Amino acid sequence: MDSRSARKHQAILDAATTVFLDKGYSGASMDDIAKLAAVSKQTVYKHFADKEKLFAAIVMATTDRIDGMIDLVAEVPADADALDENLTRLARRFLAALTQPQVIQLRRLIIANADTFPALGAAWYEHGFERVLATLAATFERLTDQGALKADDPMLAAHHFAGLLLWIPVNRAMFHGGVQHTEADLDLYATAGIRAFLAAYRAPGSP
Repeated sequence: MDSRSARKHQAILDAATTVFLDKGYSGASMDDIAKLAAVSKQTVYKHFADKEKLFAAIVMATTDRIDGMIDLVAEVPADADALDENLTRLARRFLAALTQPQVIQLRRLIIANADTFPALGAAWYEHGFERVLATLAATFERLTDQGALKADDPMLAAHHFAGLLLWIPVNRAMFHGGVQHTEADLDLYATAGIRAFLAAYRAPGSP
């Protein structure tokens, strides 16, 4: 793909993301996407055979953003003396990434179309959030081996970690729509979530 074609391809993806998030899958049209991307509808079809394939492309493109989160999770230091601080810092950045309005909108869009495109929803989860959970589990297993945590089931611990942090802000945003969480809100969720997590998983005798 030459540079001009690559720019058009990206413009179509960007426009499609905006249109799908704004109008939903059923309400979006290839005409709307072409207009916003400033290309012809023929050009859109040249890059993507149909609306379903374009929708799949914009959904799966978002999983690339998970790589930074995975690196962050994998690099938690094995310092028992600073475990509260290190996990709270991780939790705060975790919350900031996963409560962004566009992430919430995309989550809502995928859930709304899960019955229509079950394989796509499953792929998005597997390539995205499930990879984060797997990295969390590996990190908690490492911290357990090094005596900072006691996680007999690291994957369950990863689910507990995510649940303690995300249950309130994500559910509030999903059901109310348009909710903006303040910095103070996210600080509270991170601090309280890690306090509860460590009450269950801190290794006996560790600081």
